[in-house]
Amino acid sequence: MSEKITLGIIGAGRIAHVHAKSLFFHIPEAEVKMIADPFLSPQAEEWAAKFGIKNTSKDYKDIINDPEIDAVLVCSSTDTHAQITQEAALAGKHVFCEKPIDHDIAKIRKTLEVVKKAGVQLQIGFNRRFDHNFKALKDAVVSKKIGDLHMVKVTSRDPGPPPIEYVKVSGGMFMDMTIHDFDMVRFLTGSEVKTVFASAAVLVDPAIGKAGDVDTAVITMEMENGTIAVIDNSRKAVYGYDQRAEVFGSLGAVATGNDTTNTAVFSSGEGVIAEKPLFFFLERYEQAFADEMKSFIAALRNGEETPVTGMDGLRPVLIAAAAKKSLETGKKEPVESV
Repeated sequence: MSEKITLGIIGAGRIAHVHAKSLFFHIPEAEVKMIADPFLSPQAEEWAAKFGIKNTSKDYKDIINDPEIDAVLVCSSTDTHAQITQEAALAGKHVFCEKPIDHDIAKIRKTLEVVKKAGVQLQIGFNRRFDHNFKALKDAVVSKKIGDLHMVKVTSRDPGPPPIEYVKVSGGMFMDMTIHDFDMVRFLTGSEVKTVFASAAVLVDPAIGKAGDVDTAVITMEMENGTIAVIDNSRKAVYGYDQRAEVFGSLGAVATGNDTTNTAVFSSGEGVIAEKPLFFFLERYEQAFADEMKSFIAALRNGEETPVTGMDGLRPVLIAAAAKKSLETGKKEPVESV
């Protein structure tokens, strides 16, 4: 595939806006022909036009059935991801699907079967793999700069909890929030999770507990290569979006801090003051989203496997399921094999 790649975006929410912006400003070898959303708003039509998208629709099948569209970005609600991905694949279109493919493991497996049989490319939206900080940690592991890897620690804390209406349909914190961190552990260690032990509580908002979820958690994992990994999560860090990680090995450690609006530090007799972390994921991972989309387009143009495959979409869901079971049993639980 050497000519300009034509895309359709299904869904017109904030993540669709991010991808449309990245494609328009950073990826001239791709063009978005149409965006579709059953609840398409005037605001969405406005930014679509600003990013050079000439066609809009309230029926995503207009994208699926358009012979000029080579690939589809699935940015709709999670409960539609599997169905739309399957329909797009059967129509011969490559797919970029936001995480997760589905909360139901059987539906994910079925989707991957359809994609494989159709012979199209599939990339899953784990954008943090493309973040400059986490890539530096990965490089330190691969280059053996820290020697043999012993431990990985990931801290991921949101600035505030999502609406309770969202919590009720999110699949739970492990499936919605920690899933990014499960993927990051796999990415940094280059290994699969063998067992999971989860400890969690409701410390931020009692309504989250009433909805059947948790908002604070620590998850410990044993990896197949012997590495031990730890994730700590919170739905509310009052100081901003806390995204840090560390890799520790036989020759040393490498850690990354949070991105801030600037690195200025004010020091006085009363204390030392620095900027808080960037407030939310749209700011923190803006460049990562752009690089993620560049990788997808490059894979299509070069006929190569995407850097985040459908199997990379399945494995974190299996880990999330094991973490949920661990929370219920109070025991270390094995992760289901693929």
